[in-house]
Amino acid sequence: MNPADVKHFFAQHWTVRKYKNVPMPEDHLDAILYAAQRAPTDATAQMYTLIRLTDPEVRQKMADLTNNAHIGTASESFVVCADIHRLNQLLKTRGYMPGNWPAVAVHFAVGDAVMAAQNMLIAAEMLGYMGCWIGGVMNNLPAITELLDLPEGVFPFAALTMGVPDEEPKHRPRLERALVVHENTYQKPDVALLEKGLNDMAPITARGDWGLTLSRYFAEGGSMEAREVLLRQVLEAQGFSHVSSADHLFREAVQAGYPELVVRQKKSGGLEAWIDQGHLAHRGDGNTLTEALKNALMEASKEPTE
Repeated sequence: MNPADVKHFFAQHWTVRKYKNVPMPEDHLDAILYAAQRAPTDATAQMYTLIRLTDPEVRQKMADLTNNAHIGTASESFVVCADIHRLNQLLKTRGYMPGNWPAVAVHFAVGDAVMAAQNMLIAAEMLGYMGCWIGGVMNNLPAITELLDLPEGVFPFAALTMGVPDEEPKHRPRLERALVVHENTYQKPDVALLEKGLNDMAPITARGDWGLTLSRYFAEGGSMEAREVLLRQVLEAQGFSHVSSADHLFREAVQAGYPELVVRQKKSGGLEAWIDQGHLAHRGDGNTLTEALKNALMEASKEPTE
C-alpha cells in the first residue's frame, strides 16, 4: 500500500448502527480476534477481556441497558472490559501477592482494552464489515456488571458491534489537524481556531451547533455528570478506585472488626475519627472525614484486633 491507499482506507470509515442479517464466517471472526490479540499491551500483561455476546437473551438485555438496539442485530457484538482480575490470579498462581495500584490499573487496563478492540474494528473493516463503539455501557454500569458476572478487577469499558451495513454511509468531519496534532509542546488554541473547529464540526448536528451538542454531554448539568456517579461507584466496587471514599473506608473498618465510628470536630481545626470495638479504639486526625478515617485505620493496622 502507498500513502494514498492508507488515506483512502481510513476515509471509508464510518459508524454503523443498522446491520444486515448476515452471520460472520468463522474464519473472519478468527482473523478479527487474532488482530485483537496482536495489539500492543503494557508490560506484556494483556489487561483486557472481550466478552462475545452469543445468547440472544443476553444480547437483548445489553441492547436495552445501553439503549443501543444494534447490539441485538449485528453479526457480532462484544463487551470490551478492562481486566486486572486475570493478572492477579496469574500472580497468585506463582505465589506472588498482587500489589496495590488501582490508578495504574485504570490507566493501563483501559489502554490495553482500547488497543485490542480498535485492532478488531480495523481488521473487520479490512474484511468489508463496519462497526460501532458503544459508550452507552456507562448508562447502566452496575446492571451490566451483574449481567456479565464480572468479578472484582474487571469493569465494562465499552461495547463493540460489527457487521454488514444496512444504511447509507455517513462520513463525519474531524477537527482541523492543528487542533489535535501539536509539535514538541502543547499549543493552547486561540479563540479563532476554536470557533473554526466548532463551525467545521457543525454539519454533524441536526441544529448546526456542535457546541450545543457537546454541552448536552459535557457541560454543567450534562449527561456525563450522571455517568460520573455510576462510574465512580463501579470502579470502587470492582477494585479500581484510587480515591477511597468515607463509605468505603468505614466498610474496611467494619471488616477489620471496628463496627463503630465516632467523629469529632477538633478545637484546633480539622476532625478526629475514632473506630471502636467497644473495648479497643483507634483515633485518626485529618482535615476531612476521609483523611481522618484513613489515619484511624492505619493506627488500627499497627495493632492486631482481639
